[in-house]
Amino acid sequence: MAMILESLNKEAVIVLGYDVSPNLRWLDRGGRIKHFDRDVTREDLRQFDVLIVLDTSAWAQLGHVEEVIRSFDGPKLVIDHHVSGDELGAEVFRDSHAEAAGRLVAEAAECLGVAITAEMATMLFAAVATDTGWFRFASATSETYRWVAQLIDAGAKPDEIYAELYEKETLPRLQLIGRVMARARTDLDGRLIYTWIEQTDFEATGALPTDSEDVINMTLAVGGTQGAVILVEQPDGAFKVSFRSRCQMNCAEVAEQFGGGGHKAAAGAMVQGDLETARRRVLDAVRAAMGQ
Repeated sequence: MAMILESLNKEAVIVLGYDVSPNLRWLDRGGRIKHFDRDVTREDLRQFDVLIVLDTSAWAQLGHVEEVIRSFDGPKLVIDHHVSGDELGAEVFRDSHAEAAGRLVAEAAECLGVAITAEMATMLFAAVATDTGWFRFASATSETYRWVAQLIDAGAKPDEIYAELYEKETLPRLQLIGRVMARARTDLDGRLIYTWIEQTDFEATGALPTDSEDVINMTLAVGGTQGAVILVEQPDGAFKVSFRSRCQMNCAEVAEQFGGGGHKAAAGAMVQGDLETARRRVLDAVRAAMGQ
């Protein structure tokens, strides 16, 4: 999005409220992404005319950047493909049928008459590939493949992108995955699988918080599973919960019970309480949604 704006002679800065995941840092070889508070301040951002929030409209996912969004005086836009979200006081460009927010960014480029460069194509390909589980989720349609073909024509190299995303694991992440999978449990006659990560797991393995991403998808590789849950303890003691569904369960509706949101097949929320309490509350809601 920043590159699209710059091609229109606009100045753009990219700001996150958290560190970029190690497996995604290759996308920012130029060091463009700034960490809020560490690299830029609220005062630095006041000079800009427009604020754009990408790929979410949930306060829970925006972290301490929330204060910037709430206090920003100019126009605010949201470009998102999630079904649910919070009211950010912004004009929302949402398409819940899009397989990735990157798709909406590409459509914005087309509407603005901006040609997709090889670097843009690489980033957009990575966006749709990660959001569709490398095109294996139901969100990937025939139209997805037609669009991806255009990205390849523009310079995206799928083999190189796959290697960067999935073939550069760290030993701490593999050790974390081992601990998490070892404690996985099933319920509802094997239809539901769940597991959890405690702060001590990160300490014992040396893994980063971002190393927990996508672990929930691995649990669905167990035959017969239709729903999955993972609880990840945060430094403040709360639990970040991810939901996945291959059945009638609507993950977004379950997540909304805890102030979260997402898609029917994938969603997330933040749950307060100790592990036993959080796990009980979450699993009770999931069992009900799966029709125990």
